[in-house]
Amino acid sequence: MAGFSSIIGHEQIIKHLQNAISMDKVSHAYIFNGPDKSGKMALAKSFAMALQCERNETEGCMECHSCRQALSGNQPDIIYLRHEKPNTISVDDIRRQVNQDIAIKPYASPYKIYVIDEAEKMNQQAQNALLKTIEEPPAYAVILLLTTNADAFLPTILSRCVTLDLKPVPNSQIRAFLMREYQVPDYKADVCTAFAQGNVGKAIQLAESEDFNEIKATVLHLLKQVKGMGLNEMIGAIKVLGGYKLVIHDCFDLMMVWYRDVLLYKATSDANLLIFREEVHDIKWQASQSSYEGIGIIIQSLEKAKRRLDANVNFDLTMELLLDKIKEYS
Repeated sequence: MAGFSSIIGHEQIIKHLQNAISMDKVSHAYIFNGPDKSGKMALAKSFAMALQCERNETEGCMECHSCRQALSGNQPDIIYLRHEKPNTISVDDIRRQVNQDIAIKPYASPYKIYVIDEAEKMNQQAQNALLKTIEEPPAYAVILLLTTNADAFLPTILSRCVTLDLKPVPNSQIRAFLMREYQVPDYKADVCTAFAQGNVGKAIQLAESEDFNEIKATVLHLLKQVKGMGLNEMIGAIKVLGGYKLVIHDCFDLMMVWYRDVLLYKATSDANLLIFREEVHDIKWQASQSSYEGIGIIIQSLEKAKRRLDANVNFDLTMELLLDKIKEYS
């Protein structure tokens, strides 16, 4: 983490935060709302570092004592809330780490900053306890709530916080970043970018992941073979996918990218527009075998399978129904 200048995208949020610093209009409470790995923590850390920077500018200088402490995670006036229970931030967590601590003035900084990650995990009692502090905070207090779901907060908390919604980062920015910073070849950058859907953290994770390449190879092999599969082979394929149950949404997203390519090639015959350009031979064949309506039905079936698994419908049954549709309309 190296300040606002290192963050890809989110220019409007960065401008808002820097304006708040320069105009001395920093709010006592902010909500950073966006998907997992979308950049919430990077924004919060950069904002906290800039607020505490001894040079009093809108970007952390990286050189003063406070910035060096912030970069190492040891700035005593930037506090990261910890919670023992993995799925809950309890009222005791809030009382002990925020409410009771906040009365103590900053050690050596203008602000005392509390960063609460996964803040959607606060139960109602914890939110009510935090609300008392947000309603009457000390002048030096800044509370940063990082969440994947701001709708989980009480309306009274939402009304007292500045909410900053993280938007997807343009694909062109992510692609260039991966190629520049991670030396990813262009075709891999295209796959990671399309798959990440505007989420820089996810794109980085995919670019670095050996598992992703394995999942991709498994999924593409299945899609190429499914048309000619008999019942026993289908059952075997479902068992293979069962091995990826924890990342099955990633499998679905890869299938979506594949059929998006098939659809695009069918409409344009332009291989340069494909994400899986190295698979152009199979995509060309698939496009010649499939109707527009059939591809649309497969894409709808993928969305339906996602919803079924989210609703805890039986995994094997869901996959059997999906593969039947793919086989029928491929």
